[in-house]
Amino acid sequence: MVDRLGVSLYIINDRMVINNIGVHSMITELSKSKGSAVGFEITGKVSTKAEKEWLLKLDKLLEHHEKLNVLLLFGDNSNWETDAGIDDLKWLVKHMRRFNKIAIVTDKTIWKWLITIDSIFAKMVGINEEHFEKSEIEKAWKWLNT
Repeated sequence: MVDRLGVSLYIINDRMVINNIGVHSMITELSKSKGSAVGFEITGKVSTKAEKEWLLKLDKLLEHHEKLNVLLLFGDNSNWETDAGIDDLKWLVKHMRRFNKIAIVTDKTIWKWLITIDSIFAKMVGINEEHFEKSEIEKAWKWLNT
């Protein structure tokens, strides 16, 4: 389904895919997602529309689960439009106590440092947050599910 803003939302093999046509970004639910342990691959520049669709998906998951364990696999060029990033932060502040674990999977060194710092604050609200290299994705899933 494509809306007039140029964003498509569709299901492939029971995975929700949000695609900004012409922007080459996607938020794809990973096939290993099950129950309260969900993973998403984020590639390209995430638009406000794609962010809102993703947050709706997370809201639906929170309707069925008290807390979520989330794996985020970042592509090499993933980033957010400014408004989408602000929407993301607002949503996270409102729902942060509904997360148990967050696994950030990326080879970018900056994320390793950011997670090292952020994990201190995350623990204050009960979130365990870890960084994993892309080669450690299976380790990340195992950590998420234990």
